[in-house]
Amino acid sequence: MDQESPLRSQHDEELSVLIGRSLLRLQDAVVTAMSHTRKKVLQGFVVFSVILLLLWLAAFLYGSFYYSYMPKAAFSTPVHYYYRTDCESPSSFLCSYPVANISLMRNKKHVLTFGQAYQISLQLELPESPTNQELGMFMVKTTCFSRDGGQIASSARSSMLRYRSDLLRTMGTLLFLPAFLSGAIEQKQMLEVELFSDFTDDPYAPSVTAVIEILSNKVQIYSSQLYVHAHFTGIRYLLFYFPVSSALVGVSSNFIFLSVLFILSYMRLLLRVEWKPEQLRTDGSVSERENMNSNEQEDEKDVAAGTAELLGPLQITPTNLSRERPQLHFGNGTELQNRHTLSQVEINETEAA
Repeated sequence: MDQESPLRSQHDEELSVLIGRSLLRLQDAVVTAMSHTRKKVLQGFVVFSVILLLLWLAAFLYGSFYYSYMPKAAFSTPVHYYYRTDCESPSSFLCSYPVANISLMRNKKHVLTFGQAYQISLQLELPESPTNQELGMFMVKTTCFSRDGGQIASSARSSMLRYRSDLLRTMGTLLFLPAFLSGAIEQKQMLEVELFSDFTDDPYAPSVTAVIEILSNKVQIYSSQLYVHAHFTGIRYLLFYFPVSSALVGVSSNFIFLSVLFILSYMRLLLRVEWKPEQLRTDGSVSERENMNSNEQEDEKDVAAGTAELLGPLQITPTNLSRERPQLHFGNGTELQNRHTLSQVEINETEAA
């Protein structure tokens, strides 16, 4: 029994050690898996944020390009005529032709884009009255003026009511009698008069106003409307008539371009980070060499200064040497000989003594 108890305790200890090691391994695996998952989630969030930002920038660039490049496709305004009624002629109530002055400015901006072709038309709502039936053809004249009053363009077009026989008008009246009585429909015709088929505004003298004149003082008009339609060609044609396809192509192109720029910038940043330690080493070695050279130069200067202090007044500069050399060559020869003889005599006396 006593021998079995130590064996059991040892076995329990080994089992606890194995369990502890397995738990530590499991904990390490869980921690690494959690950190790896957290890292992946963070990377995915960053990538998703970058892609979303690039898509938003691509859409913003395409929208800015579209609204700055595309002119207004259509423009309409009511036409109000004025005329004189102070005449004495009993044949006509109007003393002058109906004339309308229309502004081609909206919010202090030109309605027509420079370089863009437009189709300008006038819509007339005329009653099927005996006067208009007897009128026949009439002319519509249009003139565009610049800000300084100069004439830019002018046109004259003819129009008339559609012909309907008396029998046809009677049958139509009987057929649509309830609608006529209730006021749902009226006996009128809509005339479309094309004033300009291909009008292009002058950028140096843009059109500011348009004057429309109906060359008849007997015409009867319910209402009138001026329509301006743009004729798109090239890229503008694709952008206007295929907006979805153009938007997909434009946004995808901008997204690809921005993605390439972002990837190149990111790679350049990574390369800078990788090259930075090597650059520091090279810069450090170069700076050490420069410091050693400067120290050597300072030591040489100190040595030269020390020797200069030791020599003191005996120091002779090259200029002094150049000045003294001629004195040695051109000095008094007799004095030198006397000095030499005196020195020899002194040497002989000392030897004799």
